Amino acid sequence: MDNRDRPKANLPDPVEMTGVVSDIVLSSERLMNGMLTRRLNGEPLKVRDDLGVGRAFMEMSTQLLFDPLRLFEKQLDLWHDSLVLWQNAATRMLGGEPEPVIKPAKGDRRFKDDAWEESCTFDMIKQSYLLYAQWLQDLVDGVEGLDEQTQRKVEFYTRQVVDALAPTNFVLTNPEALRETIRSGGQNLLKGWRNLLEDLERGRGQVAIRMTDTSAFELGRNVAVTPGKVVYQNPMMQLIQYTPTTDRVYKRPLLIVPPWINKFYILDLRAKNSFIKWAVDQGHTVFIISWINPDESYAEVGFDDYLQQGTLAALEAIEQATGETEVNAIGYCLGGTLLSITLGWLADAGRQPIKSVSLFTTLIDFSRPGELEVFLDEEQVANLEERMKERGYLEGSEMATTFNMLRANDLIWSFAVNNYLLGKDPFPFDLLYWNSDSTRMPAAMHSFYLRNMYLTNRLMQPGELVLGGRPIDLSRIKVPAYFLSTIEDHIAPWKSTYGGTQILGGPVRFVLGASGHIAGVINPPVANKYHYWTNGERIPAKPEAWLEGAKQHPGSWWGDWQNWVIGQQDEQVAARQPGDGQLEPIENAPGAYVKVRLQK
Repeated sequence: MDNRDRPKANLPDPVEMTGVVSDIVLSSERLMNGMLTRRLNGEPLKVRDDLGVGRAFMEMSTQLLFDPLRLFEKQLDLWHDSLVLWQNAATRMLGGEPEPVIKPAKGDRRFKDDAWEESCTFDMIKQSYLLYAQWLQDLVDGVEGLDEQTQRKVEFYTRQVVDALAPTNFVLTNPEALRETIRSGGQNLLKGWRNLLEDLERGRGQVAIRMTDTSAFELGRNVAVTPGKVVYQNPMMQLIQYTPTTDRVYKRPLLIVPPWINKFYILDLRAKNSFIKWAVDQGHTVFIISWINPDESYAEVGFDDYLQQGTLAALEAIEQATGETEVNAIGYCLGGTLLSITLGWLADAGRQPIKSVSLFTTLIDFSRPGELEVFLDEEQVANLEERMKERGYLEGSEMATTFNMLRANDLIWSFAVNNYLLGKDPFPFDLLYWNSDSTRMPAAMHSFYLRNMYLTNRLMQPGELVLGGRPIDLSRIKVPAYFLSTIEDHIAPWKSTYGGTQILGGPVRFVLGASGHIAGVINPPVANKYHYWTNGERIPAKPEAWLEGAKQHPGSWWGDWQNWVIGQQDEQVAARQPGDGQLEPIENAPGAYVKVRLQK
């Protein structure tokens, strides 16, 4: 590196550093006092293996010992690649430009700093890491003698270890952090230590890493701001009706059922990316369910309650609010699973007020649930039930951590580097504010969901699942259905969600969006981002066959959905204001239920 390019070291500002050190001392004191108080109150310090990770790796190690030839071959491969890497490093130091032995995967943003390419030293560190990471993952991949679930655990948690040991996560092997340490005279590390202690304190001894500046957002002020009124509520949910922005609206109201595992305002972050505002502007009378954020008093609340006091109650309330007996409905993620069950329940009852259904990134067939399956076996579910029994609910932060682990480099380690190594405060970002706004799940409901969907896939067995006293048979659903999946979805993989197209008994349109579970859905036309695929009304049995014949379109899929849904009925009536019908407004949107926040 040229001397002119070297960062200049600054002496720390004594006043600022005194404040930082004072914060560290006070945070440490509060953290230790809290831990001591919990110990004195009888809270045990446990070392648990509820996930069965230790046993999985012990079994894998045992199997490897019975296959010494595999170990020898893998070790030989590593030795050969390491030798080539050292030869390349020597060649480069002598002025050559050898081809790298290994490159980061496309989209790996950890090594975006120029020094990883320009510096021979950092390039050597990067390639050494990638080489050993690849070797370790290849070693544990496909070990003979392991059952499928154990193999998944070994591969998944090996990846977690590999990600944690990346050179970008350490000061001396992260060129950006190293430059900042020299430039600031180490102030970044002191500030990072303060940030870490604050996160430990907030997480009651566990690291609750901040992804965004939560103080920058307030529901109803700069997120969840689309005007509307809460027109109905019960112990399970509030129902919001949004204020129209057009003189005339489509006759059928639009009911949106969001997942209870997250809060609804992912669909209403800001005006420019709000699906709710966009749908209102298109002429829909939009209603959305805002689920309760349950506490221990909801321990015995079951899936029946989410059906009876959720979707079915919302349909009755919409009829009172508008006088309409027919609606179009959208279900997002788990909300789509519940909406599908609702349609099955209504079909058995001989009623069908829902005349079209749209399922966004929704699993109906749980036979291939993707990477989440690593957390779902009898042992893990039983251990989870024991923990939920103690509190009456599943803590929202635990589920959030599970989802974050699926994309650890993006959703864990990038923030650890920013907050702890660089000593920066997280950037205000509405999507990450929503992501950190966790919700709890009642113990009885969550246990039913995991066992009947993920473990036994009973929703796919006609009549096996009985809810509200009625057997659920999805093949009896004859209404038109619109499936939206996203090609990079790690929560509801698109090839798994595609299975739902083979189940419902009515006409189906399947659309595949670019990006992932959130960004692929929250993709407004004005942004002109990404693209999507369609294949007309053709729904072959295999998802690969569908994609092979699909056509790619630029931009957002929202317009495609709008054309489809008004194709089901385009009749219009005068715009309806919240409160025009039999339901008196209770309070302004977004309502009180969504504002119950677990962490600050």
